[in-house]
Amino acid sequence: MKSEYDDERFFEEYAKMSRSQEGLSAAGEWHQLKPLFPSLQGKTVLDLGCGYGWHCTFAAKQEAAQVLGIDLSQKMIEEAKKRNPEKQIEYRICGIEEYEYPEHMWDCVVSNLALHYIENIEKIFQNVYRTLKPGGVFIFNIEHPVFTAGVGQDWIYTEAGTPQYWPVDQYFIPGERKTRFLGCDVVKQHHTLTQILMGLLNNGFELEVVEEAKPAEEMMRIPGMKDELRRPMMLLVKANKK
Repeated sequence: MKSEYDDERFFEEYAKMSRSQEGLSAAGEWHQLKPLFPSLQGKTVLDLGCGYGWHCTFAAKQEAAQVLGIDLSQKMIEEAKKRNPEKQIEYRICGIEEYEYPEHMWDCVVSNLALHYIENIEKIFQNVYRTLKPGGVFIFNIEHPVFTAGVGQDWIYTEAGTPQYWPVDQYFIPGERKTRFLGCDVVKQHHTLTQILMGLLNNGFELEVVEEAKPAEEMMRIPGMKDELRRPMMLLVKANKK
């Protein structure tokens, strides 16, 4: 499979983002995502779509015993090895759909902003449930269905260029969405809220937390950020294996 993140132009633009340069402290969702993690001391952690490896390093600094970060992008894995090389972390070039998901292997599985690239998300839920140990935790952040169902995933603007409203169309029709991200053509997958939440419940998980990401108070002081309160952009979920 091809990863947009291996496109040279796309990768260069991604590298300019605050979250790429500064890590988790610059990720708008981190203030909500971080509290969802259980104690990772002595635990095994799998990161699906690890990118630069920021969450892998977080797990390592929390004294996780073993951490595996997988990503389809060779460029991302190369960057992760340079930026986040802690000794207990292994990085592997591997798609989320292609990973073998050995049974009862991991205490915690995390995925940040990667599952909206997956067509059959329920299959991933099944695989994650199998690979978690009893009592294991699945924490993920996915683009909100209202965001992925947006027309072109962008605002409708006034003639003056001011965001007027956020359009939603064909919400109940899941599947491929072609959009522009960082100046490049990107293919994502739209999943309804029912698909996401019932997909977890139907495959044995217990939902502990479901949150819609909002910018932290300090980020709201940045010019233009107040528009982010007019639409949900990310959905954070913590699910437990029974």
